[in-house]
Amino acid sequence: MTAGYKNPLCGDPEALHAKVRQRQTESGISLSQYVTGLITKYYEMEENLKMDKDNVRTVAFQVPVELFEQFKAYLKRNGVKQKCLLPELHPAGAGAGRQG
Repeated sequence: MTAGYKNPLCGDPEALHAKVRQRQTESGISLSQYVTGLITKYYEMEENLKMDKDNVRTVAFQVPVELFEQFKAYLKRNGVKQKCLLPELHPAGAGAGRQG
């Protein structure tokens, strides 16, 4: 057997195999169900990342330091993340940037 691999035919490093088996055991589901879930989540994540890249635009502008500091204070006071400010201001996205 190749050193460091659980199954050299699959190229399964022992450390990765141990991690997958540990988490699968903790989840209380079969290995088949666990791996199916991992693969499904991977493809969903991949699709979401693609959608995010296609549906976002950057808004950037310069402001005086004093205004920037007021802006940061507003965000902190209202529990809003900077990247969520515009959705927070838009009626359809109200509350989307709140920290919970």
